[in-house]
Amino acid sequence: MPYFATSTDGTQLHFIDYGPADGATLVFVNSAYFGTEMWEFQMIPLASAGYRCIGLDRRGHGKSEDVWGGYDLDTLADDLGSLLDHLDLHDVTLIGHSLGTAESVRYLTRHGSGRVARLALVAGMVPGIVRSDDNPDGLPAEAIEAANETFRRDRAEFFVSGADDYFALGQPGNDVSAAYVRKVIQDCHGATPRAATAILANFETLEMAPEARKIEVPTLVIHGDKDVSAPIDLTGRRAAALIPGSTFKLYENGGHGLYVTHAEQLNADLREFAGR
Repeated sequence: MPYFATSTDGTQLHFIDYGPADGATLVFVNSAYFGTEMWEFQMIPLASAGYRCIGLDRRGHGKSEDVWGGYDLDTLADDLGSLLDHLDLHDVTLIGHSLGTAESVRYLTRHGSGRVARLALVAGMVPGIVRSDDNPDGLPAEAIEAANETFRRDRAEFFVSGADDYFALGQPGNDVSAAYVRKVIQDCHGATPRAATAILANFETLEMAPEARKIEVPTLVIHGDKDVSAPIDLTGRRAAALIPGSTFKLYENGGHGLYVTHAEQLNADLREFAGR
């Protein structure tokens, strides 16, 4: 299995590298709790179509090393940078989902766009859901903290009870089998208890409007109108308004897990955006 040591603290991180080495390079940045398996409906077909598809297991997630520290957004973004440096990647299309969009944006504002040519924010948490001067309609910090405390007490129940909303089940076209839903719930436990709980602090303070305004690469913002985890008016629409020259695509009936329910549509949009 391919591993590398981060430049920050030497944590051993696992990554996968599918498709031809000379294909257009897509780097996938996962949601909280998930390893690279979450992108199976993107990475496998896109690699088969000639793209080089690379995915990283965040520290404490998937097959990467379980460590105590480094779950702040700066370190997570630096870990992503360590991967791009390790593989010496250029002209990358960076594709983030949920918290992975925050890591992607923070990477660009910390390290610049020398290796990244394009950015795709899929069901992103960027620029953040917490109430702030930049986001007066956001959720009170106390409400997010209370939800996070519920998660810490019983994350197994959190994953199970949130599955229907995650995929917007019941909305037209969102046909996900009960067996696959169970698999995704189990995948969430691929994040260690330390990683799963420590990473929550990022949601309580996430406000990236100033950083979003600084993005200089072409950016595609994709969001579902039924996203409960990242309400579209606080995240997708606001991100598109803040990032200069961005393109916004609305997925009707899409929840947070639209990379499953709207996989074909997402793949087509990513192919068009990334080029060949």
